Amino acid sequence: QVQLVESGGGLVQSGGSLRLSCAASGSIFSINNMGWYRQAPGKKRELVAIISSDGYTYYADSVKGRFTISRDNAKNTVYLQMNSLKPEDTTVYICSARVKDVDYWGKGILVTVSS
Repeated sequence: QVQLVESGGGLVQSGGSLRLSCAASGSIFSINNMGWYRQAPGKKRELVAIISSDGYTYYADSVKGRFTISRDNAKNTVYLQMNSLKPEDTTVYICSARVKDVDYWGKGILVTVSS
């Protein structure tokens, strides 16, 4: 089993910044993709950003130029630097990791951007 624990969420004013972290632990041999999703109540989970084991990144159009995903393979940790935050970025952010073709998910962390 793999456990993912997110941290770094909270309340920030519009235009501000937050950095999310997600640490993986457990039966880890090698982690392939790691990523961040977000899901508002009653809405479909959407991909925010993803990073491969060799550093290839992909971003949703809505966050391009504002968010940056990175990872520390030695620490099995993925980060999401969020700048120029907008009220519409308010929701729960969920970390993911793929290990041996199995996707694991964190419990999620709330980010609230006030206008």
